[in-house]
Amino acid sequence: MSTFYGEGGLAPAVELVRQTAGSLLPVLVLGETGVGKERIAELVHELSPRRDGPLLRLNCAELSESLIESELFGHERGAFTGAQAAKPGLLETASGGTVLLDEVGELPLSTQTKLLRVIEDREVFRVGSLKPRPIDVRFVAATNRSLEAEIAAGTFRRDLYFRLEALTVWVPPLRERLEDLEALARHFLSEAAARTGRAVPQLPPEVLEVLRSYAWPGNVRELKNMMERALLMCPGGALGLEHLPLEKLRRAPLARAPAAARPPA
Repeated sequence: MSTFYGEGGLAPAVELVRQTAGSLLPVLVLGETGVGKERIAELVHELSPRRDGPLLRLNCAELSESLIESELFGHERGAFTGAQAAKPGLLETASGGTVLLDEVGELPLSTQTKLLRVIEDREVFRVGSLKPRPIDVRFVAATNRSLEAEIAAGTFRRDLYFRLEALTVWVPPLRERLEDLEALARHFLSEAAARTGRAVPQLPPEVLEVLRSYAWPGNVRELKNMMERALLMCPGGALGLEHLPLEKLRRAPLARAPAAARPPA
C-alpha cells in the first residue's frame, strides 16, 4: 500500500475499503477539500478485482451541463446538431473498471435522475436511442458538500443519495490525524526529490513540531505544496525553519471548518 494512505487517522477508512474491495456497491467518499478523497477512490480501484481495468475520473463540476448527458451516456448519429456519427459515452468506455464521480453534488437534477437509473439497471441509453446498452462499472462518488443539506435545498435527489451512500467512507481532515503528518511530509518530499533528481532532505524535530502546530485549512494538498516548496528552498541535507513559510505556520490556529461533508451520525 502506498505510503500516502498511512495507518494512522485514515485506518478506519482504509479498513472499510479493504473489507468491501470485491463488492459492486457504490462508494461515497466524504471529506473537506484537499483531504485526499481521490486517493481513497484510487485505493477502492486498486484493491478490487477491477484493478486491471480503467479508472475513469469525472469532475462533475467541470462537465458542461449542455453536453453532460452526451458525454456520460453517448449519443447516436443525428441525435442533435453536430452529431454526425454515433459515439459511446464515457461510462461505456470504462467497462470492466471504476468510475469516480468527483464533486457529485454539482450534477444537474436532470442528470441525477438518469444516473440513478444507470446505477440501478447497469445500462445506459445513448442520447437519441431507445435501446439500452449494458455497462460493467463500479461507481465511486466524492464530495465535500453535505448531500443531506443539498436534499433539503432541493438540489440533490434523495433516492440517488441513498443509492450512493451504501458504503460511505469519511476521510478526516489533516488537523484530526496529525499522527499521519510526518509520514505524509516524508512521502511528498520523496516524490518531489525524485522528480527533480535531488536527495531527500531530513525532517528535524523542530520542523515537525511547527508543522504539527498548524491548523492545515488546505489539508493534505496544502502540505504537499508546502513540502515541494521547502525542497526548492533547501540547499542542504536537512529542512530548516527558514525553508518554511513561518509567518503563515505560526498564525493562530484557524477555526475548525464546518463539518458539512461529515457522514450523518
